[in-house]
Amino acid sequence: MYLIIIIGGIVLIIVLLIGVIVSSNSERVLVEKRLSQYLDDEGQKTGVDRQAQNSVLVEWVSRRVEKTSLGDRVARSLSRADLKFKVGEYFVLILVTILLGGLVAWFLGNQHPISAAIGAIGGSMAPGMYVKSQQKKRLQKFNDQLSDMLNLMVNGLRAGYSTMQAMEAISKELPPPICDEFRRVIQEMQIGIPMETALDNLLRRIPSEDLDFVVTAINVQREVGGNLSEILDNISFTIRERVRIKGEVRVLTSQVRTSGTVLSLIPFFLVLILWFLNPEYLMAVTEGGPYITAGIICVVLGLIFTSYFIMMKIADIEV
Repeated sequence: MYLIIIIGGIVLIIVLLIGVIVSSNSERVLVEKRLSQYLDDEGQKTGVDRQAQNSVLVEWVSRRVEKTSLGDRVARSLSRADLKFKVGEYFVLILVTILLGGLVAWFLGNQHPISAAIGAIGGSMAPGMYVKSQQKKRLQKFNDQLSDMLNLMVNGLRAGYSTMQAMEAISKELPPPICDEFRRVIQEMQIGIPMETALDNLLRRIPSEDLDFVVTAINVQREVGGNLSEILDNISFTIRERVRIKGEVRVLTSQVRTSGTVLSLIPFFLVLILWFLNPEYLMAVTEGGPYITAGIICVVLGLIFTSYFIMMKIADIEV
């Protein structure tokens, strides 16, 4: 009884901590923080960033990771996923999921240390998997909107708009995420950042091959001149055809990709279910000795990953 009360108190404290961290971010601080991430190449923080760190734990974590290569990768990854977290908050979130995952698995797995380790590993992987999923969805949505963006930009240039005015029209008239990204570009240029740098920052946040064509065309046109609307019109046609073909390929290969993913995950889920239901049954594999056990695990994992790689390679058609 006392153990349940203690655990409930710990969970309540963790939930309150997450609520305080998330609610501490005002919209103004978030916008200025996002702008500061890519404006200073040396990674120096502004005064607004320092004032935004009003959590002692987050501040302690941020000071130790924000200037490292890992902190820079995490910040860029969160920006690409459009998640309203600072680096310190993200690491605190990972710590929370590790504790919760280990605690839940420890209870479900007959209070065995291996069960706690399995839950902790799963908890540590969950935030990263979610961030990757959000990045992929956002990038796909951006690429699907890119042809509409180019059409709007071409029409604006032909109507007499400047390049910046055409981008501002995009930030106002198109849906997210493309309007959010071009609003960020406009904000950077309004505070004195050159257009080339602002577009390079956009490309760093959205690593799209199609967007790379557009950015390169705009930068080249600004240096050597030419009819930008005609150039972008040709690029728009190419991108529309690529999006159409990619969609058809994605539909045709969806069965292979889904089958490869499901068949590869079934053994892992089956082992987890058997472990939590009957751990003695799985521990019987260790009766042959550590070398035989290690050999069995290596062979099984090798077959699973090899099969998954082959099926994904078959479905990976370059357009």
